[in-house]
Amino acid sequence: MHKDIATPLRTKEILHKYGFSFKKSLGQNFLVDSNILKKITEFAELTEETGVIEIGPGIGALTEHLARISKKVVAFEIDGRLLPILEDTLSPYDNVKIIHQDILKANVLEVIQKEFSGTRDIMVVANLPYYVTTPILLKLLTEQLPLKGIVVMLQKEVADRISASPGTKEYGSLSIAIQYYTKAETVMIVPKTVFTPQPNVDSAVIRLLKRDKPIVEVEDEEFFFHITRTSFAQRRKTILNNLTSGLPNGKENKELIISSLEKINVDPSRRGETLSIQEFADLSNVLLKVLPIGNES
Repeated sequence: MHKDIATPLRTKEILHKYGFSFKKSLGQNFLVDSNILKKITEFAELTEETGVIEIGPGIGALTEHLARISKKVVAFEIDGRLLPILEDTLSPYDNVKIIHQDILKANVLEVIQKEFSGTRDIMVVANLPYYVTTPILLKLLTEQLPLKGIVVMLQKEVADRISASPGTKEYGSLSIAIQYYTKAETVMIVPKTVFTPQPNVDSAVIRLLKRDKPIVEVEDEEFFFHITRTSFAQRRKTILNNLTSGLPNGKENKELIISSLEKINVDPSRRGETLSIQEFADLSNVLLKVLPIGNES
């Protein structure tokens, strides 16, 4: 067994050897605690049959843990300076492929078809760069990729929002978007002290297991997400106020919006955060039929 990358000393040695300096703009924080990495892989329930996509492998600390258990790891790394380091640190593992590309611009489906043909399950496991967590998760979920699930480390505050329930201050359009596609749970809190450089906030590991089909039935997904985002535009406002001020021609269609809310038994004076995902689905399905904007989309 090779010496783990994720110790403060070994990480320091590797960074020193290559004269690597952290780029703030890329949100680079490397984990220096092997026990936490082991736990992350356990939460992902990897087997020798699992293919793994990693995003932002850094110097390979999590990658090597994934490579030891799974069939194959394909990691997307945006920072070219890390490629020679990864080639060195991951040289003991022949089941790892590094792709030098921004995951947000990548054709992930194409990569899956090419790299994981005949693989039974595919999981995304990553320590995500904080500044692009939400767009990465939404891309992975909206592109209908054949994933079993996603286990990622991210800012604790974002994890709280993702797994939030209606009626809490964390609940919002992000909670709805992620829970629409997955069962979401925060499985572990990670203190900021186990990273180098140390971030300002604690992290959390969240596990998202893909549903066979979305949790609610909506006629038009894009319109559904548009309605949920509009309903949370200003949290203090009522759902009626947010919809009338946020939808095109909302003010002219105020009566239609009121009657739509009443039709699904939602009091127009409620706030967006009190509506369940089912109520948002019902609302978007009704509005889609009556609002001019719904009929156009």
